[in-house]
Amino acid sequence: MKRVLSALVLMGGLAAFVPAGRAGAIPDAAGTVPSLAPMLTNITSGVVNIAVKGRERVQNPLFQDPFFRRFFNLPNGQNFAERETQATGSGVIVDAAQGYVLTNAHVVENETSITVTTKDNRKLPAKLVGRDGDTDVAVLKIDSGHLTAVPFGDSDRLQVGDFVVAIGNPFGLGQTVTSGIVSALGRSGLGIEGYEDFIQTDASINPGNSGGALVDLKGNLVGINTAILAPGGGNIGIGFAVPINMAQKVLDQLVKYGEVKRGRIGVTIQDLTPDLAQAMNTKRTIGAVIAQVAPDSPAQHAGLKTGDLVIDADGVPVKSGTQLRNVIGLTRIGDEVKLTVDRGGSEKSLAIKVELAQQRPAQQRPNMQQH
Repeated sequence: MKRVLSALVLMGGLAAFVPAGRAGAIPDAAGTVPSLAPMLTNITSGVVNIAVKGRERVQNPLFQDPFFRRFFNLPNGQNFAERETQATGSGVIVDAAQGYVLTNAHVVENETSITVTTKDNRKLPAKLVGRDGDTDVAVLKIDSGHLTAVPFGDSDRLQVGDFVVAIGNPFGLGQTVTSGIVSALGRSGLGIEGYEDFIQTDASINPGNSGGALVDLKGNLVGINTAILAPGGGNIGIGFAVPINMAQKVLDQLVKYGEVKRGRIGVTIQDLTPDLAQAMNTKRTIGAVIAQVAPDSPAQHAGLKTGDLVIDADGVPVKSGTQLRNVIGLTRIGDEVKLTVDRGGSEKSLAIKVELAQQRPAQQRPNMQQH
């Protein structure tokens, strides 16, 4: 499936790893050629193909003609017609017992029916449990035995340079395995989704890989392939995946509520810039600055103050305001988010209860987010 927005083609997948057994490959000490085959044997059954039938509204120029409208007795204001659509993508079985499948929200957009095809060619009807456009994550449910789930990894432990492998269904060819490395972490500000914290890879990504698995060399799921940067419409080797730690939080909420209930603690957040660091007299170069604390908010009750520099959230170092916003927004309502702040050179730990966000944040100045 292909989606283009601001020169970004939303899809998924990864590029070529050194093929095992290729002429000239050097055997290891045991006389065997290094291969990813043993790892892939255990997990490829957990990656499925997804076929979606849907309906979308399109503008019909004939409806603008007053004579056409009078002849067919069309009511005023009806300027759109519906048409059937078909799309393909990929998905990852993450719970074999319950039949839950993770994929991209844009893969199942406007769906009327969804069919999942397993590696052993079983075609199974799927139910949409829920979708979240802000993270481009959706959850499907299939009812069948003998399913294989891909085990969850920890995307917070990824490092730039780690090898990763993608499994998906590019161009409808069938299951395909590709690979590359992690080029960057925490990519945001791309304008693809509302909550962005992408894993960037140098791997080639192709249509139909949307929603496919990004795994590490141990076969653990670390991301859901989502997008590529394609200013000229072709692949230039910059691909993106939703980190599995983010996708897993969305999964939990979609299964429980059918939607994602965004959280807030009542603060305005700003990235730590060199100018701010100088003004705050800190030698730190990364973090999220608390620019404002709302009165009578969970943040105020917990003791968070304007000017605090958040350096850690739930045990994960905070590199930007966007990252902190993602953590708060995807924390379940009623749970606590544990923050470590630098306040005038001293570190303090705070536990803040997350409450339901009543509405989307208002538009802020550049690099500012409310939560």
